[in-house]
Amino acid sequence: MPSRPRLALIHATRVAIDPIETAAKELWPEAETISILEEGLSVDRAVTTELTRGLSERILGLSHYAKLANSDGVLFTCSAFGCAIEAAANQSVIPVMKPNEAMFEAAFKYGDRVAMIYTFEPAAKGMEQEFLEAAASRGRSATLVSVFTPKALEAKRDGDEDTHDRLVAETAASIQDVDVILLAQFSMASAAPLARTKTDIPVLTSPHAAITEMRKRIEAAERN
Repeated sequence: MPSRPRLALIHATRVAIDPIETAAKELWPEAETISILEEGLSVDRAVTTELTRGLSERILGLSHYAKLANSDGVLFTCSAFGCAIEAAANQSVIPVMKPNEAMFEAAFKYGDRVAMIYTFEPAAKGMEQEFLEAAASRGRSATLVSVFTPKALEAKRDGDEDTHDRLVAETAASIQDVDVILLAQFSMASAAPLARTKTDIPVLTSPHAAITEMRKRIEAAERN
Protein backbone atom coordinates (compact mmCIF):
# COMPACT_ATOMS: atom_id res chain seq x y z
CA MET A 1 0.00 0.00 0.00
CA PRO A 2 1.44 3.44 -0.90
CA SER A 3 2.29 5.88 1.87
CA ARG A 4 -0.65 8.01 0.76
CA PRO A 5 -3.87 5.97 0.69
CA ARG A 6 -6.14 6.35 -2.32
CA LEU A 7 -9.89 6.55 -1.83
CA ALA A 8 -12.22 6.17 -4.81
CA LEU A 9 -15.43 8.21 -4.58
CA ILE A 10 -18.06 6.93 -7.00
CA HIS A 11 -20.89 9.29 -7.87
CA ALA A 12 -24.18 8.93 -9.73
CA THR A 13 -24.72 12.69 -9.78
CA ARG A 14 -22.26 15.56 -9.88
CA VAL A 15 -23.99 17.43 -7.03
CA ALA A 16 -22.62 14.80 -4.61
CA ILE A 17 -18.99 15.47 -5.50
CA ASP A 18 -18.22 18.70 -3.62
CA PRO A 19 -19.70 17.67 -0.25
CA ILE A 20 -17.71 14.46 0.03
CA GLU A 21 -14.48 15.90 -1.38
CA THR A 22 -14.74 18.76 1.13
CA ALA A 23 -15.29 16.31 3.98
CA ALA A 24 -12.30 14.24 2.86
CA LYS A 25 -10.03 17.28 2.80
CA GLU A 26 -11.18 18.30 6.28
CA LEU A 27 -11.06 14.90 7.96
CA TRP A 28 -8.41 12.98 6.04
CA PRO A 29 -6.08 15.37 4.20
CA GLU A 30 -3.40 12.68 4.01
CA ALA A 31 -5.55 10.62 1.66
CA GLU A 32 -5.68 10.98 -2.10
CA THR A 33 -9.24 11.01 -3.46
CA ILE A 34 -10.29 10.22 -7.00
CA SER A 35 -13.84 10.93 -8.15
CA ILE A 36 -15.55 8.64 -10.65
CA LEU A 37 -18.79 10.05 -12.09
CA GLU A 38 -21.39 7.88 -13.85
CA GLU A 39 -24.45 10.11 -14.22
CA GLY A 40 -26.33 7.51 -16.21
CA LEU A 41 -26.87 5.61 -12.97
CA SER A 42 -29.13 8.27 -11.46
CA VAL A 43 -30.89 8.90 -14.77
CA ASP A 44 -31.72 5.21 -15.18
CA ARG A 45 -32.53 4.66 -11.51
CA ALA A 46 -35.05 7.51 -11.58
CA VAL A 47 -37.23 5.71 -14.13
CA THR A 48 -37.40 2.30 -12.45
CA THR A 49 -39.14 1.33 -9.23
CA GLU A 50 -36.65 -1.45 -8.45
CA LEU A 51 -32.91 -1.82 -8.59
CA THR A 52 -32.42 -3.79 -11.82
CA ARG A 53 -29.82 -6.44 -12.55
CA GLY A 54 -28.23 -4.16 -15.12
CA LEU A 55 -27.80 -1.34 -12.62
CA SER A 56 -26.36 -3.76 -10.06
CA GLU A 57 -23.84 -5.03 -12.59
CA ARG A 58 -22.78 -1.47 -13.34
CA ILE A 59 -22.21 -0.83 -9.63
CA LEU A 60 -20.08 -3.98 -9.44
CA GLY A 61 -18.16 -2.91 -12.53
CA LEU A 62 -17.41 0.48 -11.03
CA SER A 63 -16.13 -1.19 -7.87
CA HIS A 64 -13.81 -3.37 -9.97
CA TYR A 65 -12.64 -0.32 -11.90
CA ALA A 66 -11.77 1.49 -8.68
CA LYS A 67 -9.67 -1.47 -7.57
CA LEU A 68 -7.89 -1.52 -10.94
CA ALA A 69 -7.14 2.17 -10.38
CA ASN A 70 -5.13 1.15 -7.29
CA SER A 71 -7.69 2.39 -4.80
CA ASP A 72 -7.44 1.26 -1.18
CA GLY A 73 -11.14 1.78 -0.52
CA VAL A 74 -14.34 2.64 -2.39
CA LEU A 75 -17.10 4.93 -1.18
CA PHE A 76 -20.30 5.20 -3.20
CA THR A 77 -22.06 8.53 -2.71
CA CYS A 78 -25.53 7.78 -4.12
CA SER A 79 -28.04 6.29 -1.71
CA ALA A 80 -30.27 4.57 -4.28
CA PHE A 81 -28.07 1.50 -4.86
CA GLY A 82 -27.71 -0.05 -1.41
CA CYS A 83 -28.20 -3.74 -2.24
CA ALA A 84 -25.90 -3.52 -5.25
CA ILE A 85 -23.18 -1.85 -3.20
CA GLU A 86 -23.48 -4.56 -0.54
CA ALA A 87 -23.00 -7.20 -3.25
CA ALA A 88 -19.95 -5.36 -4.57
CA ALA A 89 -18.53 -5.13 -1.03
CA ASN A 90 -18.96 -8.88 -0.55
CA GLN A 91 -16.86 -9.53 -3.66
CA SER A 92 -14.16 -6.97 -2.94
CA VAL A 93 -10.78 -7.41 -1.29
CA ILE A 94 -10.71 -3.72 -0.33
CA PRO A 95 -13.30 -1.85 1.79
CA VAL A 96 -16.42 -0.82 -0.15
CA MET A 97 -18.99 1.34 1.64
CA LYS A 98 -22.56 2.43 1.14
CA PRO A 99 -23.01 6.17 1.62
CA ASN A 100 -25.20 6.17 4.71
CA GLU A 101 -24.20 3.22 6.87
CA ALA A 102 -21.91 5.35 9.05
CA MET A 103 -24.59 8.03 9.48
CA PHE A 104 -27.09 5.40 10.62
CA GLU A 105 -24.63 4.23 13.25
CA ALA A 106 -24.21 7.82 14.46
CA ALA A 107 -27.99 8.32 14.59
CA PHE A 108 -28.50 5.49 17.08
CA LYS A 109 -26.41 7.41 19.62
CA TYR A 110 -29.17 10.02 19.81
CA GLY A 111 -32.13 7.68 20.24
CA ASP A 112 -34.58 5.42 18.46
CA ARG A 113 -36.96 8.02 16.98
CA VAL A 114 -35.36 9.03 13.71
CA ALA A 115 -36.53 11.24 10.83
CA MET A 116 -34.91 11.23 7.41
CA ILE A 117 -35.28 14.01 4.85
CA TYR A 118 -34.67 13.01 1.25
CA THR A 119 -34.72 14.81 -2.11
CA PHE A 120 -34.28 11.88 -4.57
CA GLU A 121 -37.39 9.74 -4.42
CA PRO A 122 -35.93 6.42 -5.67
CA ALA A 123 -33.51 6.39 -2.75
CA ALA A 124 -36.13 6.31 0.00
CA LYS A 125 -37.26 2.68 -0.06
CA GLY A 126 -33.79 1.20 -0.06
CA MET A 127 -32.55 3.54 2.66
CA GLU A 128 -35.52 2.76 4.87
CA GLN A 129 -34.77 -0.95 4.54
CA GLU A 130 -31.08 -0.41 5.27
CA PHE A 131 -31.93 1.61 8.37
CA LEU A 132 -34.29 -1.03 9.75
CA GLU A 133 -31.74 -3.77 9.08
CA ALA A 134 -29.05 -1.73 10.84
CA ALA A 135 -31.35 -1.22 13.82
CA ALA A 136 -32.28 -4.91 14.00
CA SER A 137 -28.64 -5.98 13.86
CA ARG A 138 -28.01 -3.89 16.97
CA GLY A 139 -31.13 -5.06 18.79
CA ARG A 140 -32.70 -1.62 18.52
CA SER A 141 -36.41 -0.95 18.12
CA ALA A 142 -35.76 2.22 16.17
CA THR A 143 -38.40 3.85 14.00
CA LEU A 144 -37.84 5.92 10.89
CA VAL A 145 -40.08 8.62 9.44
CA SER A 146 -39.12 9.63 5.90
CA VAL A 147 -40.01 13.09 4.62
CA PHE A 148 -39.63 14.10 0.97
CA THR A 149 -38.62 17.64 0.03
CA PRO A 150 -39.88 18.31 -3.50
CA LYS A 151 -38.06 20.62 -5.92
CA ALA A 152 -34.94 20.80 -3.74
CA LEU A 153 -32.81 18.49 -5.89
CA GLU A 154 -33.87 20.27 -9.06
CA ALA A 155 -32.78 23.58 -7.52
CA LYS A 156 -29.44 22.05 -6.55
CA ARG A 157 -28.86 20.73 -10.05
CA ASP A 158 -29.69 24.17 -11.45
CA GLY A 159 -27.04 25.72 -9.23
CA ASP A 160 -29.52 27.37 -6.88
CA GLU A 161 -28.09 26.23 -3.56
CA ASP A 162 -29.93 28.89 -1.59
CA THR A 163 -33.32 27.54 -2.65
CA HIS A 164 -32.22 23.96 -2.08
CA ASP A 165 -30.98 24.73 1.41
CA ARG A 166 -34.07 26.77 2.29
CA LEU A 167 -36.45 24.01 1.21
CA VAL A 168 -34.58 21.37 3.19
CA ALA A 169 -34.38 23.63 6.24
CA GLU A 170 -38.12 24.29 6.05
CA THR A 171 -38.73 20.55 6.03
CA ALA A 172 -36.48 20.13 9.06
CA ALA A 173 -38.40 22.85 10.88
CA SER A 174 -41.67 20.98 10.32
CA ILE A 175 -40.44 17.76 11.97
CA GLN A 176 -41.30 17.13 15.62
CA ASP A 177 -41.11 14.37 18.23
CA VAL A 178 -37.94 12.69 16.99
CA ASP A 179 -34.47 12.36 18.50
CA VAL A 180 -32.45 13.11 15.38
CA ILE A 181 -32.89 14.20 11.76
CA LEU A 182 -30.86 12.67 8.93
CA LEU A 183 -30.17 14.34 5.58
CA ALA A 184 -30.29 11.38 3.25
CA GLN A 185 -28.27 12.44 0.20
CA PHE A 186 -24.65 13.62 0.16
CA SER A 187 -25.81 16.56 -1.96
CA MET A 188 -27.93 17.81 0.97
CA ALA A 189 -24.98 18.52 3.26
CA SER A 190 -24.93 22.21 2.36
CA ALA A 191 -28.39 22.59 3.94
CA ALA A 192 -27.30 21.36 7.37
CA PRO A 193 -26.11 24.71 8.83
CA LEU A 194 -29.37 26.46 7.94
CA ALA A 195 -31.47 23.49 9.04
CA ARG A 196 -29.79 23.54 12.44
CA THR A 197 -30.94 27.13 12.94
CA LYS A 198 -34.55 26.08 12.32
CA THR A 199 -34.79 23.21 14.80
CA ASP A 200 -33.42 22.13 18.16
CA ILE A 201 -33.27 18.52 16.97
CA PRO A 202 -29.76 17.34 15.97
CA VAL A 203 -29.25 17.25 12.20
CA LEU A 204 -26.77 14.72 10.78
CA THR A 205 -25.23 14.52 7.32
CA SER A 206 -23.58 11.55 5.66
CA PRO A 207 -20.26 12.85 4.16
CA HIS A 208 -18.35 13.42 7.42
CA ALA A 209 -19.56 10.19 9.00
CA ALA A 210 -18.66 8.24 5.87
CA ILE A 211 -15.12 9.60 5.59
CA THR A 212 -14.46 8.94 9.27
CA GLU A 213 -15.62 5.33 8.98
CA MET A 214 -13.82 4.71 5.68
CA ARG A 215 -10.57 5.97 7.17
CA LYS A 216 -10.94 3.48 10.03
CA ARG A 217 -11.54 0.61 7.61
CA ILE A 218 -8.65 1.41 5.28
CA GLU A 219 -6.22 1.92 8.16
CA ALA A 220 -7.38 -1.34 9.74
CA ALA A 221 -6.83 -3.15 6.44
CA GLU A 222 -3.34 -1.65 6.22
CA ARG A 223 -2.46 -2.97 9.69
CA ASN A 224 -3.60 -6.45 8.70
